[in-house]
Amino acid sequence: MERRGFIKRIGLGSALAGFTGGMALPSFAKEGMEAAPFKMDFAPHFGMFKNHAPGGLVDELKFMADQGFRSLEDNGMLRRSVADQELIGKTLSDLGMRMGVFVIDGGDNWKVSLTTGKQEFLDVFLKTCRESVEVAKRVGAKWMTVVPGYFERNLPMGVQTGNVIEALKRGAEIFEPHGLTMVLEPLSDNPDLFLRHADQTYMICKAVGSPSCKILYDIYHMQRNEGNLIATMEKTWSEIAYIQIGDNPGRKEPGTGEINYSNVFKYIHNKGFTGVMGMEHGNALPGKEGELALIEAYRKVDII
Repeated sequence: MERRGFIKRIGLGSALAGFTGGMALPSFAKEGMEAAPFKMDFAPHFGMFKNHAPGGLVDELKFMADQGFRSLEDNGMLRRSVADQELIGKTLSDLGMRMGVFVIDGGDNWKVSLTTGKQEFLDVFLKTCRESVEVAKRVGAKWMTVVPGYFERNLPMGVQTGNVIEALKRGAEIFEPHGLTMVLEPLSDNPDLFLRHADQTYMICKAVGSPSCKILYDIYHMQRNEGNLIATMEKTWSEIAYIQIGDNPGRKEPGTGEINYSNVFKYIHNKGFTGVMGMEHGNALPGKEGELALIEAYRKVDII
């Protein structure tokens, strides 16, 4: 596999000089050096480096690997063609990279669904879980994101919670034989979403009682919904299997908002976390310069 020579290929030195105003080049950009692997397993997504890697999926994966990234996440993997899934899986294997999450979405994630307890929504969810097993095999995935949908305002909270727990138990039965884990993501996008807090998600995972049902702790969403990030992670740590990143406000790379990512990452590292940390955010700056700035932002907060 060809992993060297990317600096020469993309003219990294001149690009950086153009937007740093003559500042010293960051360590990853020095001439003749291959970028060292990140210590923490940060996972970019497709489109994040499209300006440096305009040649498609394989080109972008190779660029990610050249920069020292060791994983990928792709929310939309379930809807890609089988050919693309197989190509991504083979390329990840060739590059020695891991596959992070993709989203289990049969079309009901952003409406009232699993909270109702209705068979029609359960059937779609379980069908999508079975489809996700096959996709996971093609791309080497171990984790898949689950969103239970919106509140059913006509039902008591306890009944809605019970309906979600029963659906997730059925999903876990599908994933357990394959060693796969669905990770539940509390979100902050709108107040209609049923799953919004870490302690709520912790309780549901405990009730499901399966190694195939854990928490996806998205730092951006949790900062918006409840803050107190490190203390909350400590309380729910035993159920956290996957972490996602995004600064707030703006949902861009670390250092562009209010979150002290150096301290948060230090805590996560000290907990012995070796899982994938998805970069589920946009780029703060446009073009190639923005892509390079994003990489350097992660170098600054990567644990020592």
